Amino acid sequence: MELRIHKWDKPDPPGENELRDICLQEGLRPYSWSNSPGDTYPAHSHGYHKVIYVVSGSITWILPEKGRVVETTAGDRIELPRGVLHAARVGDLGVKCLEAHLD
Repeated sequence: MELRIHKWDKPDPPGENELRDICLQEGLRPYSWSNSPGDTYPAHSHGYHKVIYVVSGSITWILPEKGRVVETTAGDRIELPRGVLHAARVGDLGVKCLEAHLD
């Protein structure tokens, strides 16, 4: 898996059920989580691949080894491969996401 960011390209943001259906069609088993405005995650990595869809709000991903900072909003998807160092900062409205793990 490569690091990928897919921006939602339709005029209206999707609802949670639409995003959940997309995940299920791909064989993913998503669960939801949310954070309050301004919450942060320090730089870290995981021993598994992650697929995350933003349901509402926004979250900015800081990818120090890639030299990238990417804001994601409703409908956007980020695929984080195992071992990729990343940090995150939640936007002013908080964030709700769907996340699935791949081995």
